Amino acid sequence: MSGSTESRGRTMQIITRRRVLVVAHQTADSPELVEAVRRRASEERCTFALLVPAQPHGLHRLVDPEDHGGAEAETRLNAALPVLSEAAGEPIIGIIGSHEPFAAIQDALNLMGFDEVIISMLPARVSRWLHLDLPRKTRALGVRVTEVVSTDHRLDEIAAA
Repeated sequence: MSGSTESRGRTMQIITRRRVLVVAHQTADSPELVEAVRRRASEERCTFALLVPAQPHGLHRLVDPEDHGGAEAETRLNAALPVLSEAAGEPIIGIIGSHEPFAAIQDALNLMGFDEVIISMLPARVSRWLHLDLPRKTRALGVRVTEVVSTDHRLDEIAAA
């Protein structure tokens, strides 16, 4: 989005960048997400951030989910940031969020003021985020949401493990 204002007889160009929050976990470095970021970056100048919600496993999911899953999220961030930064054409920041993906998105939107969200998910048959209706709930927050679904069968095996 850009506009201009008159200032003492000269035109000043005001350029604002769209702030895009990318939310992913297992699919953080998937080809489909990389392509979605590349396509979005080519549409207009954007600033991107990757949010990876923590994902506790086993009993930690029930007993103390907020204390576990951060190490796995950090591993995902470290793997995805270089390829997504290349796709965006500039470095993007990484954020580890709450184990509840919707709460993590709300926190990021409230604290950092993103204009839109790209949610990257596993295929429907194994996607917990689709079953939680995460894209619809995120749209209800008043932001543009783009859904990216991975077709990589390797990711299905990871989710089933």
